[in-house]
Amino acid sequence: MLDIRRNLTTMTDFYELTMSAGYFDEGYQDKIAVFDMFFRRVPDGGGYAIMAGLQQFIDAVDNLQFTKEDIDYLRSTGMFREEFLTYLSQFRLHCNIWAIEEGVPIFPQEPIVTVEGPAIECQLLETLLLVTFNHQCLIATKSNRICRAASGRAVMEFGARRAQGYDAAYFGARAAYIGGCGSTSCVMAARDFGIPASGTMAHSWVQMFPSEYEAFKKYAELYPDACVLLVDTYNVLRHGVPDAIKVFDEVLKPMGKRPKGIRIDSGDIAYLSKKARRMLDEAGYPDCPICASNSLDEYLVRDLILQGARVDSFGIGENMITAKSDPVFGGVYKLAAVKDEAGNYIPKMKLSESAEKTTIPCLKKVWRIYDEDGKAMADLITLADEEVETRHGITLFDPVETWKERTYVNCTARCLSTPIYREGRRVYTSPGLEDIRKFCKAQVGTLWDEVKRFENPHRYYVDLSQKLWDTRSELLKKLSK
Repeated sequence: MLDIRRNLTTMTDFYELTMSAGYFDEGYQDKIAVFDMFFRRVPDGGGYAIMAGLQQFIDAVDNLQFTKEDIDYLRSTGMFREEFLTYLSQFRLHCNIWAIEEGVPIFPQEPIVTVEGPAIECQLLETLLLVTFNHQCLIATKSNRICRAASGRAVMEFGARRAQGYDAAYFGARAAYIGGCGSTSCVMAARDFGIPASGTMAHSWVQMFPSEYEAFKKYAELYPDACVLLVDTYNVLRHGVPDAIKVFDEVLKPMGKRPKGIRIDSGDIAYLSKKARRMLDEAGYPDCPICASNSLDEYLVRDLILQGARVDSFGIGENMITAKSDPVFGGVYKLAAVKDEAGNYIPKMKLSESAEKTTIPCLKKVWRIYDEDGKAMADLITLADEEVETRHGITLFDPVETWKERTYVNCTARCLSTPIYREGRRVYTSPGLEDIRKFCKAQVGTLWDEVKRFENPHRYYVDLSQKLWDTRSELLKKLSK
């Protein structure tokens, strides 16, 4: 088993340590800070992303400690004083951490993870936090797009060999399952996460035998209850499908078994699947599914369905496990507030000539507003001590184009910012992966179809409460001067 409890304390950028040493030298080790992780745009121009990776972040945080080997290495760089190294050797987390739960649709600019605690601790978590959520949110989002394109047909994750390394294959399979995939080809991920394993054969199996028929026959004899034959090694319609039918007749039928499918991995899949379907039906195998693979993505899957392809399931590899079309999630981790000596939060904000890069200050919470039918209407970011009252309706306004406002009536609000750690102690238990997957499907179902479009999706509004907007506006004026 890949050790998910491994010590990842030094999975950090070097400047996190040099900054932390500076904080220590300045006496800031007890200074309380607030950092947010958020992202600025949805990959592939989509309308929403999927939250994933929380369990792996928890696994890593639960095992944070600087070992003797870590301290010896840091000492060898000549960059750190012994007092700081002693501090690191005694490191223990004291932070409060909130996060949006896995499987929830998330949107740009809203804090999906918030860390509050001693400045050094917050700083040392940055890289670990970002690498975990940026990867799994990316793959879960891509998987969800592809699975939606499949319109209810099964999607299998086949990407392990094309992933950027072992961890990307392993945790990518987990994220893809959250997003909607029904199985994975990665045995380690299937075993450790309880994901159904799937796979058929490679072209090398067919080529290894004197003939395609003999390769199919041997496979059917070995795996009569899971017989899926790859029919495009030589010629799909002239040899592959006829040989498959012959084996179904000669091997499976006498056993009382039915074939589990054929797979087409090349050529004009729309045309070939239609012809193959007719051949299978005429041979008495209308229940034999057809699987398609071959560098598919959400657009190819959608087009195949629109073209009437007779495909029952899809195997997706590199375009899912690498999110090839838009492979960077782009989540960032920014300072939002610090506490002064009197215990008051001082809001902090980064300015930019680009409006989307100007951050939102303060310790905050994220709320989702639902209409009376349970459809998600908008998200609202508030100050942490605000409660959202909807009994008499609620009016929201765009934080940039403030003249755009809407009043929602007969609505409810749910706080998405979930406590994960309090003063360094975990207070949250993750649900099982199967429950997360079902939860994701249900939560995506609360979005309007217009938000789920691939091209030009409807903009889902993420608004600020009046108090938060006022605070941000005052700080913006002050900093601009």
